[in-house]
Amino acid sequence: MGIVVKRGDMAAESLAKEVATWITDCGYRVCITSNGLPLQAAKVMPMRAMVDCVDMMLVLGGDGTLLGVGRCFIGTGIPILGINMGRLGFLTDTPAGNVPLALSQVLAGEFKTIEHISLKADVLRDGKTLASGYAMNDVVIQRNNSRPIELEVHIREQLAFRLHADGLILATPAGSTAYALSSGGPIIHPSVHALALVPICPHTLSNRPIVISADDTVEMHLSANPQTASLNLDGEPLIQLAVNDAVRIHQGGKITLIYLPEHHYYKTLRSKLHWADYIVPINE
Repeated sequence: MGIVVKRGDMAAESLAKEVATWITDCGYRVCITSNGLPLQAAKVMPMRAMVDCVDMMLVLGGDGTLLGVGRCFIGTGIPILGINMGRLGFLTDTPAGNVPLALSQVLAGEFKTIEHISLKADVLRDGKTLASGYAMNDVVIQRNNSRPIELEVHIREQLAFRLHADGLILATPAGSTAYALSSGGPIIHPSVHALALVPICPHTLSNRPIVISADDTVEMHLSANPQTASLNLDGEPLIQLAVNDAVRIHQGGKITLIYLPEHHYYKTLRSKLHWADYIVPINE
């Protein structure tokens, strides 16, 4: 079992020590990214090296930590269990106080997995690839300053729309409850094979979010504006874009997450995002 610990989180480090010892006592070998653990309980190695030697990943952190791990394990089929050490914990659904019980269930085979799609983004300039990267949540083109940017968006090699806005989000179902939701996009259930295109503060009322097939290839062109823009993958900057640069995005490999049997998507929406809450009126 591989363990990844949120950087600089003392509570996560302390929990990792307990978990590594517990897993070792159960007869399993442990690899960990942190140097703060005794070597008799775990072997320290870089996360990318774990791809070749672990059967399961345990993430002690928040959704941001899990996104980083997920990108490294795209297409491997290695399942990832997220333990929430952050604030929201939408993807890292298991509470930190339930780790021994949760691991006991998982090691006994009492769990379910959900495969999340990823996105691969390639940045092209004059026909040459400048940069490439993967995202689990979203690919975002955003303005660098106070002036809006202009984008031309092609889907299936056809012009879909032009956009004058602060930016554009292309979100997976997992990412539909993140930045895309805050920008007015729809919630997409993980079982739906779709992506959401969500404008960020568009300057016309006609530019609204749309949902497309996850099999579609989307190409965005930064056009007709002297301003540069940023391309971010899961909130991490990849490259600065110049006018006429193209960003080509298509579906990448799958990321497998572990959930306990009692996990329910709509319950998570209600409890963590307060979705569809019914407010009882106060009798005056």
